[in-house]
Amino acid sequence: MQVYSFNRFHKLFRVFVALSAVFFGTALLAETPAVGAKAPDFTLSTPTGKTVQMSKELHGHDLVLVVLRGFPGYQCPYCVKQVHDFVDHAADFAAKNVKVLLVYPGPPADLDQHAKDFLAKQSELPSNIVLVTDPDYTMTNSYGLRWDAPHETAYPSTFILDKNQTVLFEKISHSHGDRLSAQDALDQFATK
Repeated sequence: MQVYSFNRFHKLFRVFVALSAVFFGTALLAETPAVGAKAPDFTLSTPTGKTVQMSKELHGHDLVLVVLRGFPGYQCPYCVKQVHDFVDHAADFAAKNVKVLLVYPGPPADLDQHAKDFLAKQSELPSNIVLVTDPDYTMTNSYGLRWDAPHETAYPSTFILDKNQTVLFEKISHSHGDRLSAQDALDQFATK
């Protein structure tokens, strides 16, 4: 009797996932966009409430999309270091007509305040670097990057996109510290 119940449940679950994909236009379990694929568009907000759509940030620019760990219950020191590194190289990115979009995911409660606290240790962001929050893991889930474990939010990841939203490069870390440096990102543009 238990085998029958499990098999029936499994079939119903598969039907539910398939119907969800039909009704909502996407699968529940999204895959990370591969090199050569078009990156899914998304709209998030800055900690101060300004709406930012990724495709509009591209508008004539290449884009470095950095998914941070955000707020997994504390400010990640590796995220702080990575953001400082990209800010220190902001002029180098601007010289190559590149924008940087930082995604700061986390539980919705007080996420904007945590993001403001995160930026408080950083001087004003240059105009070609924008930080947005992902309080419901909308972007994180659509890119298949949700690190669903205690004290985790997203796999730290970096994508390089061309003006057409095509993924030219990706680095997805399954640890806290394995991050793409700003110089390594800049080197990717030298080989385009």
